Amino acid sequence: MVVVKTMLVSAECKRLMRRESLLFAKDYKKHFLAGETKDSHVGEPYLLHQAGTKRGVLLIHGLMAAPEEVREWADFLYSQGYTVYAPRLVGHGTSAVDLAQYSYNDWVDSVNRGHAILKTCCEQIVVAGFSTGAGLALHQAIIKPEAFAAVISISAPLKFKSISSGFAEHLNYWNSFLRAMGIKNMRRDFVANHPDNPHINYSRCPVRSIVQVKTLMKKVYRSLPALSIPALIIQANNDPKVSGRSGRRIYNRISFPDKTYRDVHFHLHGIVRGEITRNVFAEVATFLNRLKWRAK
Repeated sequence: MVVVKTMLVSAECKRLMRRESLLFAKDYKKHFLAGETKDSHVGEPYLLHQAGTKRGVLLIHGLMAAPEEVREWADFLYSQGYTVYAPRLVGHGTSAVDLAQYSYNDWVDSVNRGHAILKTCCEQIVVAGFSTGAGLALHQAIIKPEAFAAVISISAPLKFKSISSGFAEHLNYWNSFLRAMGIKNMRRDFVANHPDNPHINYSRCPVRSIVQVKTLMKKVYRSLPALSIPALIIQANNDPKVSGRSGRRIYNRISFPDKTYRDVHFHLHGIVRGEITRNVFAEVATFLNRLKWRAK
């Protein structure tokens, strides 16, 4: 487990973090696949601890990625005075074969464990995420609003653009049928992925994982009117992987009046790394700075 800047954390925090570190080490060793598995530091969850504050951000990475995906965002938040914890979603930082085993409920469990870690050193927490991590952040905000001061969703995949994603449920059913029949050569368990960050992301995506993301986002979309905490929704308008209307649809579905929507003019899905982050993180900072944090 990587703890950056300070080790002034409680014994309970260290215990929980060690548990996550050992889980990742075990999964990494078991599912290492030459040519696909990245360096171990990419998948390590990490805590950036600000000893002088009780305000934190639970920061969730996207599908086929790892905590390293949101490292620049985490560093920015830390520079703004927040403690940040970036959990590893189970099945990530290892291999696509490992990822294929898990449902979105397993990813929710990973986020819940991350929240438990951050609660050991923070009293007020914002939940935030990118892509599938944004969907999980919205899910957290909906099911336990009392736990968070606000939610930030960047590029949540309400609707994918790829043709293959539209047939994912049918293909997944076909794969399941063939698996039950013991037939291997006709299955198509994975589809190609063309990642923005090939040193972080898998180059293939389990069909089952696409179905799980779509199931998660359908559940989130249905429940958005119940969201009752401040929300920031950001979407790249020329996103090649997720429909540029996804962010606006999420925003319009939220009934709570304290909500903000921002378009970012960019041609890639990944807007939490690189030069574009200057615009994205500026919007995040503005949103966080105007939050009505509870008095210490």
